Amino acid sequence: MSIKVMTSQAEKAYALLQSDAEKIRKLIEVQLENLTMPQCPLYEEVLDTRMFGLSREIDFAVRLGLVDEEQGKLILSELQRRLDDLHDLTIKP
Repeated sequence: MSIKVMTSQAEKAYALLQSDAEKIRKLIEVQLENLTMPQCPLYEEVLDTRMFGLSREIDFAVRLGLVDEEQGKLILSELQRRLDDLHDLTIKP
């Protein structure tokens, strides 16, 4: 029973992390689609804060043994790639 509960909790933790990551992805996508305010300090601050918060959530879940460290890194690296895309588009002339 303990293993089943742990698996259920791990699945729930991973799903919550994915949900939080999806919210950040949506913020990035909106900015990529509109590019109305490239390099807006407020927008960048929100993204940075959300990314930092997600990284702390992932670290906590990893430390509890609910999420594999590689899974957490994958979530963050995917978001970082999207942020890099956004950055590249905002600095092009």
